[in-house]
Amino acid sequence: MTEHTEEALPGGDLLVTSPLQGTVVLLPLAAGDLVANGGPVAIIESMKMKHVVRAPATGSVRSLAVAVGDLVAAGDPVAVIVVGDNPGRGATDGAAVDLDAVRPDLVELHRRRAQLLDSGRSEAVAKRHERGRRTARENIDDLCDPDTFTEYGGLAIAAQRGRRSLEELIERTPADGMVAGIGRVNGDRFADERASCAVLSYDYMVLAGTQGQQNHRKKDRVFELVERMRLPVVLFAEGGGGRPGDTDYAVITGLDCMAFALFGGLSGLIPLVGIASGRCFAGNAALVGCCDVIIATKDASIGMGGPAMIEGGGLGVFRPEEIGPIDVQVGNGVVDLVAEDDADAVRLAKRYLSYFQGTTDGWECADQRLLRSCIPE
Repeated sequence: MTEHTEEALPGGDLLVTSPLQGTVVLLPLAAGDLVANGGPVAIIESMKMKHVVRAPATGSVRSLAVAVGDLVAAGDPVAVIVVGDNPGRGATDGAAVDLDAVRPDLVELHRRRAQLLDSGRSEAVAKRHERGRRTARENIDDLCDPDTFTEYGGLAIAAQRGRRSLEELIERTPADGMVAGIGRVNGDRFADERASCAVLSYDYMVLAGTQGQQNHRKKDRVFELVERMRLPVVLFAEGGGGRPGDTDYAVITGLDCMAFALFGGLSGLIPLVGIASGRCFAGNAALVGCCDVIIATKDASIGMGGPAMIEGGGLGVFRPEEIGPIDVQVGNGVVDLVAEDDADAVRLAKRYLSYFQGTTDGWECADQRLLRSCIPE
């Protein structure tokens, strides 16, 4: 929410006051800084919502009346603004704007984005590689043409503020365990409009790739977009299904989302490619089961219930590897293509998508006259 309240002071200055009771969590400006009309002066958190207190006029900050962490009541002073008409000059001393200065909110944005990347999660990535597996972002980088993937909702975090601190959620639950966006696949062979593809990958390094409230909302948004834009979808579905313990929403089952219905409705409209690598249970398996073609690695396990659900239902104790192993799922027709590993699965996905992206000038195949001897006389 964004708002501002102010009152005039002698001399024409404006006193910016807090519109509500809360805690000051960010002050993007310092005394002497320029601020545009409507620009942020402070951010106050109240009832787990952030309210941006905005400048009522263009000018410069004469002084700040609060510090980060201060508790304020409605009407308490926040800052004094010296009103000025020239946004390129300071209103009090005429000092030029420092073009090399980086605002604190931009520094914070860069920090948050860096924490999303594998380079900012070295410990989790090392554990992933020790198990012989690639990360979600490594798979996406392999699938999409270089520098073409645009991520949606990367700054989302798990809806667990009732049990974890904000900083812990930022550090431990980047993107709420779901990397999603649009990129180009096979762009070296097909035009950009034919190469565009939506890509979603559960991140097993975040709460075992489980489905949380925020990543459900991201899927809803992406699925709505791909229906409108007619984009193919590649889904990396590794994960443990629905996530227990999200506390920011008063729900019973956690299924109050449109993701499953929206995804199922895409079948027959656009190509849907599901990739199961490692463990793929419950809600994750439900989504991969909606795909037109399912590619799975040799170590994949696919089941509508994981070990905890099976044991809780009184059906016995089973290791994850015993639930829906690849030999069972190939035999019963669930898995269409078996891949050696993640890299091979990506290769197969790119090849499958190419069948829908257009024609190619150069190709080769076996001598078709061999077909004459396939059927006995």
